[in-house]
Amino acid sequence: MGSRFSSLWRPFLFNGLLVSLLALPLHATAADEEFDADQDQPEAGQAVNNQGLLPLNELRTFADVFDRIKQAYVEDVDDKTLLENAIKGMLTELDPHSAYLEPEAYQDLQISTTGEFGGLGIEVGMEDGFVKVITPIDDTPAQKAGVMAGDLIIKLDDTPVKGLSLSDAVKLMRGKPGSVLKLTIMRQGVDKPLVIPVTRAVIQVQSVKQRMLDKHYGYIRLSQFQVHTGADMIKAMGKLKKENGGDLKGLVLDLRNNPGGVLQAAVDVTDAFINEGLVVYTKGRLPDTDMQFSATPGDYLNGVPIVVLINGGSASASEIVAGALQDHQRAVIMGTTSFGKGSVQTVLPLHNNRALKLTTARYYTPGGRSIQAEGIVPDITVEDARLTTVEENDRVKEADLSGHLANPNGDSKDGSKKAGDAKGEPKLSETDYQLYEALNLLKALNVLARNTPKPTAPAATKQE
Repeated sequence: MGSRFSSLWRPFLFNGLLVSLLALPLHATAADEEFDADQDQPEAGQAVNNQGLLPLNELRTFADVFDRIKQAYVEDVDDKTLLENAIKGMLTELDPHSAYLEPEAYQDLQISTTGEFGGLGIEVGMEDGFVKVITPIDDTPAQKAGVMAGDLIIKLDDTPVKGLSLSDAVKLMRGKPGSVLKLTIMRQGVDKPLVIPVTRAVIQVQSVKQRMLDKHYGYIRLSQFQVHTGADMIKAMGKLKKENGGDLKGLVLDLRNNPGGVLQAAVDVTDAFINEGLVVYTKGRLPDTDMQFSATPGDYLNGVPIVVLINGGSASASEIVAGALQDHQRAVIMGTTSFGKGSVQTVLPLHNNRALKLTTARYYTPGGRSIQAEGIVPDITVEDARLTTVEENDRVKEADLSGHLANPNGDSKDGSKKAGDAKGEPKLSETDYQLYEALNLLKALNVLARNTPKPTAPAATKQE
């Protein structure tokens, strides 16, 4: 697909446009005025090239602005800088996710999909001229410093963000590992700006983590979707099964604050849980952008209940997974509405180590839903909250009464362990209320399945 886009864009941008800039301010060429009588005539102010119609009047305006800047701007600006800025402007005004990637940014994008890059550890976008934090990445300097999803960065050290492009802002965020960058942040619900110092570091992202929440109940956290995330998740599930003697009764798949990543990784993750059917499909203007991704036979968990946790920081590939599992009724989606990024970006290499990151398609869930600017709405909404328990130590129980009858099975108290109680660890209900509710739901689903009578075959009727 890259070569197809290159053949379309390069002749137009670098041949047609630049030649037109030189010729159009004076007059249209004679060739532009001669047409075959049997062909459709272009509208006034348009010329034909091998790619279609060129807007001559707009190109004249562009050339006029270019010339005025060259002559009258207070400082001398070279042609290369002006043209590069014009290209950036074309991409910036399309949508928040399309961009012109200069060599450094192109290299950073390639590195980030493999899981190691330099910076603060945040996924960002633009909103109203400010840098918006889509999500801080797990175990990175930004997360440890307290940066949160939804924060608006208004200053980087002493540099106001307003007026900067996203790529310029990202350049300021990057720097020598160990150096400190002060982020001035506006946060919803906080009256005054927050100043958060963040120490830059080489970001090494482990995209898959796993642990046991309780006996027979596992937990897998996906922090982003990298090339090998699907295979790494299957390995993680294997470890959880082995830890429980092959017996898992439920799994929490945590996609909160997961900004997305590689599309194929999202397909691989979903495929691990469903036997067949569509995972996601994409639709764009070019035939090459219309694609369908389907599951292969085999459910790694053999129907074991799954709860998927999402929130406002769950974007793109995370929403593909959540939407597919929701449409296939394979998992219960819990948490808060996701970010709502339903578009696909394709990296189109150009010359001189540059590239376009261009929005080329929209993706749809198996049921035909586009979540663009809407998000995945959870089946069960659970806000992020902190649960406090009421102490009942002063309440008198049967075991406290003098002369109480002994339990015939022994005089031991309830020895069942609750998640987080072991070794003095804080309770899950106090540290992560959404995860606590997900675990409770998994247990309830198992109790319901255990107490639901199995359907029996109808009795044979006697033949007369």
